[in-house]
Amino acid sequence: MAEIKAPVFPESVADGTIVEWHVTEGQQVNRDDLLAEIETDKVVLEVVAPDNGVVTRIVKQVDDTVLSDELIAEFEAGASVSAEAAPAVDPDQPAAPVQPKQAADGGEPVQGTDKADESDHKDQSPAVRKAAKESGVDPKNVEGSGRGGRVTKTDMSNPTLKADSSITSDSGRPVAEAVGERTEKRVPMTRLRKTIANRLLAASQETAMLTTFNEVNMKPLMDMRTKYKDQFEKRHGVRLGFMSLFVKAATEALKRYPAVNASLDGDDIVYHGYYDIGVAVSSNRGLVVPVLRDTDRMSMADVEAKIREFGGKAQEGKLGLEDMVGGTFTISNGGVFGSLMSTPILNPPQTAILGMHAINDRPMAVNGEVKILPMMYLALSYDHRMIDGKEAVQFLVTLKELVEDPTMLLLDL
Repeated sequence: MAEIKAPVFPESVADGTIVEWHVTEGQQVNRDDLLAEIETDKVVLEVVAPDNGVVTRIVKQVDDTVLSDELIAEFEAGASVSAEAAPAVDPDQPAAPVQPKQAADGGEPVQGTDKADESDHKDQSPAVRKAAKESGVDPKNVEGSGRGGRVTKTDMSNPTLKADSSITSDSGRPVAEAVGERTEKRVPMTRLRKTIANRLLAASQETAMLTTFNEVNMKPLMDMRTKYKDQFEKRHGVRLGFMSLFVKAATEALKRYPAVNASLDGDDIVYHGYYDIGVAVSSNRGLVVPVLRDTDRMSMADVEAKIREFGGKAQEGKLGLEDMVGGTFTISNGGVFGSLMSTPILNPPQTAILGMHAINDRPMAVNGEVKILPMMYLALSYDHRMIDGKEAVQFLVTLKELVEDPTMLLLDL
């Protein structure tokens, strides 16, 4: 008998919560089949089968808290589910009809859940199947909030029915009001959402955060992208975006103003001799910040490829802890959602974060003439305990100059 344990968490992660089991006790699995998902403060970790065999016992249930390397299930390698375990069925004997359950109010009988129903729900977790039996609600008719639209235990506890659903409970009463009515849905925050909330609150309460603004003319960068994007994609296999140039420009500006690339550790200031830039990415589970390592050694193609990889992992819920630990500076691009201006919140223990915003055509005075130019507002939030206003403004001005004249990066000016 083998043991299935939770993954070994890094020192920064104390524990995790089992959010879903993809197997049941006695189920046969193949090597590397997904068994369970454990949500930590940072990511969702997957537990897979170590070999071909049978899951003999599930020790930790959904919503249970687990520690690093703690036993969560028992597993018998090489075993298989015996055909004798299933009741013998005479193929010539017609199946007995399923007796419907009588409604609690004495009304029309409600069809019970039979084996066919269970097979229809075999892709649901045990907790979801149990909730479906208790409520009489088919999970297929419930809006799922899990990864890939999967229905979770929380969804079943207060279900929101799909637009074309009119399912009722065993009592005959509708589980959710019709579409368009004043409905409410109460769900507990996930560990990731709680962590985000606590960190943002701590950042606003425990730092002397201040934000300085500037604006940048995006026309030179847009012209460069239009001219070279086809050649860039053909040569490197990735599309040329704006983020890669901002990452490279920010890296150069960080070299000139080391305090913006530093962090606080108690009463000590830690000046980092490397440049690990976090890029805020939106996922179905919330905002995550994977980190680009050693951006001073990365090409623009490397940056674009890595950001694309991070985006795909975030949407699939497959970002690892190693993707998000550390980071000396963060860039958040609210412009992709249409944000015109914002004050980004620090990501402690970092001392600064850059906010990018939407590109809009605006009338600008250029050499005594009014011209329509594509402009973007930039915002730099920083911890005033560590960074003086002069340094913050000069950092943002340097970044503006590098973006407006990308040739300066090439010539190291």
